[in-house]
Amino acid sequence: VQDWRGDSIPVRSFTDFRDLAVLIGGHDPAQHPQSWYGAEYHAWLQQQYLGTGIEDFLARKRIVFVDSITDLTRQAMAYARQQPEAFSERTGKPDVRGAYGLLGREVIQALKHLQHARGKTVIFVGVLEKVTDAFGATTWQPQMEGTKAGRELPGIVDQVVSMQLFGRDAKGEWTLDETSAERRLVCRSGNPWGLPAKDRSGRLDVTEAPDLGALIAKIDGRASAHSANPS
Repeated sequence: VQDWRGDSIPVRSFTDFRDLAVLIGGHDPAQHPQSWYGAEYHAWLQQQYLGTGIEDFLARKRIVFVDSITDLTRQAMAYARQQPEAFSERTGKPDVRGAYGLLGREVIQALKHLQHARGKTVIFVGVLEKVTDAFGATTWQPQMEGTKAGRELPGIVDQVVSMQLFGRDAKGEWTLDETSAERRLVCRSGNPWGLPAKDRSGRLDVTEAPDLGALIAKIDGRASAHSANPS
């Protein structure tokens, strides 16, 4: 993704992202017609972008990257802080809890909307953060503003994959090694390293080579088991 030289759309605000999500996924019939994901707002957006070619452009894309969900949640927080929910009705002062609540709702709704986009594979890229608690225990989690979206993200997407540096131990088994130059994709939950992972396809090994094209082909069943790198 870092070296991508193909088509891309810069997104500078959460409202821009939300509009793109609506154009990609169409309207949600379960939403009120005048809501952000409703039929009337979708029709209004289509009129706004009429003649720009953006809908044809998006329709041609089978795979959509969102780079990154870390930045997206920061943009969503900047948006949430400006909304009425982020201010106390009684005092008019900023209400941080209200802002975080709106942040979580907005991000989750946008992700779920893209989840249901027909004929699209949507890939969210984010920063993997190592967190050490007061007792010295470490966990890995996606770096995102707020906690609600991060908690619910694994339940929204089909696959969760963590890329990390690995070496080999004396037995030749993969082991986490932040000094190594070899990357691997960790693809299954319950892995020995406690990295975030999930494989709804049931086709992936615990680790896979850092080749996203090959990974997608294997998830889709287009790669034979013997052609895959060993875990």
